[in-house]
Amino acid sequence: MSARELSRAEVMQRLSSANLSQQEAARLLRLSVRQVKRLWRAYRRDGARGLVSRRRGRPSNNRLKPEFVAQVVGLVKRCYPDFGPTL
Repeated sequence: MSARELSRAEVMQRLSSANLSQQEAARLLRLSVRQVKRLWRAYRRDGARGLVSRRRGRPSNNRLKPEFVAQVVGLVKRCYPDFGPTL
């Protein structure tokens, strides 16, 4: 678990023992109350595992295809042969 997920788990534990309200949890985590409710539902269903990102280890949705990156790099090298750091 990442530090953020551990922090969320600690806050959810305090929330489950009724030492903390959802509004206070939202303030501590710097999230909206709606997001805390979503996390709380996942925590009740799956425990601390429910707070772990399911996207971990997967490529970003915004990642460019390697062929496209190679094409752009080729264009820059061909059109701007003197391109480089200017120190």
